Amino acid sequence: MFCCGYMTRRFCVSILAILIGALVASCGKNTPAGHQDKIGADGKKLMIWRVGNGSEPQDLDPQTVTGVPEHKISMALFEGLVTEDPKDLHPVPGLAESWEISDDGLVYTFHLRPNAKWSNGDPITAPDIVESFRRIISPGLASEYAYLIYNFVSGAKDYYQGTLTEFSQVGFKAPDDHTFEVTLLHPTPYLLKIMASHYSWWPVPIKVLTKFGQLDQKRTQWTRAGNLVGNGPFMLKEWSPNQRIVVVRNPYYWDAQTVKLDEIHFYPTDDLSADERMFRTGQVDMVYELLSSKVDTYRRDNPEALRLDPYLGIYFYRCNVNRPPLNDKRVRKALALAIDREALVKNVTRGGEEAAYAISYPGTAGYTPKAKLEGTLEDARRLLAEAGYPGGKGCPKIELLYNTQENHRALAEAIQQMWKKNLGVDIELVNQEWKVYLDMQHTQNYVMERAGWIADYVDPHVFLDLWETGNGNNDTGWSNAEYDSLLHKALAAKTEEERYSYYQQMDAILVDELPVIPIFYYVKKYLLSPKVKGFYPTLLDNHPYKYIYLED
Repeated sequence: MFCCGYMTRRFCVSILAILIGALVASCGKNTPAGHQDKIGADGKKLMIWRVGNGSEPQDLDPQTVTGVPEHKISMALFEGLVTEDPKDLHPVPGLAESWEISDDGLVYTFHLRPNAKWSNGDPITAPDIVESFRRIISPGLASEYAYLIYNFVSGAKDYYQGTLTEFSQVGFKAPDDHTFEVTLLHPTPYLLKIMASHYSWWPVPIKVLTKFGQLDQKRTQWTRAGNLVGNGPFMLKEWSPNQRIVVVRNPYYWDAQTVKLDEIHFYPTDDLSADERMFRTGQVDMVYELLSSKVDTYRRDNPEALRLDPYLGIYFYRCNVNRPPLNDKRVRKALALAIDREALVKNVTRGGEEAAYAISYPGTAGYTPKAKLEGTLEDARRLLAEAGYPGGKGCPKIELLYNTQENHRALAEAIQQMWKKNLGVDIELVNQEWKVYLDMQHTQNYVMERAGWIADYVDPHVFLDLWETGNGNNDTGWSNAEYDSLLHKALAAKTEEERYSYYQQMDAILVDELPVIPIFYYVKKYLLSPKVKGFYPTLLDNHPYKYIYLED
């Protein structure tokens, strides 16, 4: 910057005005312009919902992404065999108009809607869906969410691991063009919940996809505007990276008459302050997440816009157990015990979050973990000394990675101070934009990183299956044979009581080993314009878009 002391006051003011103007112009590229009403072909004003959507999405391929921002857009573009009720998310007919489950709970037979079409007008057939599932469990694709298929479907894990080469032996069948059949390894009462809520079970158009690359290739041009074909209530019109994504009504959607919105504009931003300003000026109707420091202000001044909803998720720090000093569980436990969670949720997050001392979310479908992180600050110091770092001396500096966002930074800074004061351990904070952060996570190119896990469906299994050895979302390097065995016993359990007893043992192992350090259970804190209707608080923060509309 120029120093004003070396210039006349008038010249200094002129330079500052130019700089400020340039800054405003440069910031504007990520901010929607002042909205003007758009008029449709019928002469009526279009109903457009404008949404802050968090980070720029990694991609829009539902079989290869693994983030909440990606999920929100995928919900507009794709739909599964079953979908979700807007009020409580229970499974309701989607691409399939009906289904039957065999008496032994192993075979699900779905009957496709005769009018089901892709967004390019091509009919959707059962063989299309079979080929879609062949792709997600293909070894070459290495989908992070393949386990949501192969842990349930007969033969799918063997195919994924390459020990079974004949896909015809996997439990996906198409007896005819309108009948799709799934055969399971074990009865899975919560399967329909997974199929409704998670994009790993939503079909993709293989004939379109293979025009732009190999079947098992990631990040091809098939997901770009003009190329992407889906089967959801909307279709992709525009993807301007780091600016906006626009989806418009899909005229070929089977339930198009229910869709009320003409367009949805998703605005990616890691800057929560900018997102909140856009809401105040009417440029967006909903923010992705509210700055923690703004919660009290909105409670006082604008409570009708503030939403603090239950949110089935946990905020935690992921440890790379292959990197020193976190390869020693005594160090991991010392760090875990030296966090004052009650102070964090009271003074930093401020949204009514609950301090977390275990991994599973308490009360999920009637399950609450009994094992809890227990110990004092003196215990933490003793464990650190036993690991060879008394008072933190000799302990390597720990690099803490987080994706760029103010709330993550505020938490990291508070915990950084706690660890320095309580243990004498130095923490270096490193922030990266979303795509880089995800790449570093999946390649385990980190020492410690902030993370969160939002339930994919409402069942305790969702918080426990990802820590299995080799799971695509484990990303800690942690492996425990006993844990893996318990997971598969839970999958084969005959009763819910038996299943939950295995989960209790798994939660106890996680609290003892601490490959991840629990911090708090989420509350969804955001701003929503009162003009948005058909939008209900749900545990997963899923809101089927075809029911949403705007009321001036």
